[in-house]
Amino acid sequence: MTNDDTTRTDLNEVEKALAASLNRRDFLKSAGLIFGGLAISPALLAACTSDSGNKSSAQSIHISNWTSYIGESQKKDFEKATGIKLTYTEDVNDNSEYFAKIQPQLNRNKSINRDGFILTDWMANRIINQVKWAQPLSTKKFPNKKNLVDTLASPSFDETRKYSVPWASIIAGIAYNIKLTGKEIKTFDDFLNVSGSKTVLSEMRDTIGIMLMDSGVKIESADFSSTEKEFDRLQELLDSKKIDGVNGNDYVTDLSSGNLAACFAWSGDVAQIARDNPDVRFVIPESGGTISSDNFMIPISSDKPDLATEFINYFYDPAVSAQWVSEVQYISPVQGITEELTKLGGDAAKLVDDPLVVPDEDVLKQLQIFAALSEKDEEEFDKRSADIVGAG
Repeated sequence: MTNDDTTRTDLNEVEKALAASLNRRDFLKSAGLIFGGLAISPALLAACTSDSGNKSSAQSIHISNWTSYIGESQKKDFEKATGIKLTYTEDVNDNSEYFAKIQPQLNRNKSINRDGFILTDWMANRIINQVKWAQPLSTKKFPNKKNLVDTLASPSFDETRKYSVPWASIIAGIAYNIKLTGKEIKTFDDFLNVSGSKTVLSEMRDTIGIMLMDSGVKIESADFSSTEKEFDRLQELLDSKKIDGVNGNDYVTDLSSGNLAACFAWSGDVAQIARDNPDVRFVIPESGGTISSDNFMIPISSDKPDLATEFINYFYDPAVSAQWVSEVQYISPVQGITEELTKLGGDAAKLVDDPLVVPDEDVLKQLQIFAALSEKDEEEFDKRSADIVGAG
């Protein structure tokens, strides 16, 4: 992308490509644009009021999120802009693992000491529609909701976005340390032929999805029966030590420290690692990668829905979201990011031309969204996933 018109064209392609998936899925994962300065607009400050309407140090919230999903300075900027004290815990390592962690309390409508958490589309569907553990976002505290990109506005699991909004969209592929592999990785076979330590993601819709695409199967129409062969294949690869294990988001530590030669990974994590270690690279396999979204929700046990909504409202300001993109290099769900990234200049402005941050048509052609599973298929899929994760 070399100018604003090209950027807008790419965004349109993103929206068209992802919107085409809506009729095939129970969850939406998408792309947006990214960047901008950290200037806090008067409208944003006006919107950031507390549940009681008064600012005080007593106002506080506790948010759970994945690792490497926010810039350190942005936590302090949020507190300064809103007057809300933020406790931010990076304790989401895997969707199923987090679900199991909060299940005992929320099953009894007891507090989990969290006012918000961020989970992937398929788990958001479970939280909202099956176990009903999410409460509505506060409409009056969320004026910036208007900035949500159209492609993400009406997923079938939350058609009016009453209970959730996307935090980021994510691309899954293969990360590798070329100093350890000695050569580039382009395919799943290349990955398997690496002699060093290799892992896959415990998020099986990404791992099995990538493997299905390697076998020529379109994951947008997959059901459990189509995944069984790949589960068996993965188990054999683990048993034979051709793959060394299964990681949640904690693969970041092993990849950045050089303990992993290659792994299934998420593009934004790898971009952050590569800042300090240029030997670490990310590739979408020639057969394809997956795209999905992680969603912010407020648990039913929180008594601070207004304050929690102010948290997500803050990050839906285009200037703030652009700064967030410059820090984490994931795909933003907020409109108007390209212009804000350009205003930032320097390395931030260069991200406008990064197809893993602002996906272009060529990248979108390489990505698929894992199909929504029936409740029965999801139960079977989760059981096989648990068996694999335990074995890995």
